[in-house]
Amino acid sequence: MKPSYTRAEKREQAWLLLRGSRQAVADAVDPRIEARLDAIGERGRERALREAAALLWRLEAAKDAAADARAAERTAPRAERSQARRAVKETQKRVERVQQEVDRYRR
Repeated sequence: MKPSYTRAEKREQAWLLLRGSRQAVADAVDPRIEARLDAIGERGRERALREAAALLWRLEAAKDAAADARAAERTAPRAERSQARRAVKETQKRVERVQQEVDRYRR
């Protein structure tokens, strides 16, 4: 799973890399630059883990809602069955959307 950086972190990371590469040419790299780059990377990895956990939680919630909708469809009176089918289709679409986002995030 790749790290998730904010715009500010990406900007700072690019600036630090540029500054570090200039110093590397002169063979005098400041260890504080490497420490800041490591800190940004660690924050990005932590954020990626939290986002992945939140996506998985949303996927489980969507699956639970789909199961509830299916149960409601099975137990619905004949007059309400078409409305219950629509609810099942909507919840299944929601599960598919969240699953696609989880798959996209894992790449």
